Amino acid sequence: MSLTVYHNPKCSTSTKVVNLLREAGHAPTVVEYLKTGWTREQLLDLVKRSDTDLKGLLRERGTPAKELGLLNADVSDEALLAAMVEHPILVNRPIVDGPKGVVLARPVEKALTVI
Repeated sequence: MSLTVYHNPKCSTSTKVVNLLREAGHAPTVVEYLKTGWTREQLLDLVKRSDTDLKGLLRERGTPAKELGLLNADVSDEALLAAMVEHPILVNRPIVDGPKGVVLARPVEKALTVI
């Protein structure tokens, strides 16, 4: 079974998700997206297979989202996408990509819904 966690090791929620999956007997591929970055296609694919949109994946706290004007109601998906590719920290975490879809695993237990 293919299982990927887009992870920030400095995030306790993200670390809890990785540990939860391992404790449940899974060996997820862990991608430190702050190091690898994102592509437009990758983000669009994750959103397409999830229950959220780009705005739902936007992380506000600890990011330049406000300064970049991304919190405005009229911000376009294209502007969000370009900003997320340029500033990977703007993408909330952890994102779990499993056989049953993609989920932003907040709360942690949501990670189990895509297995």
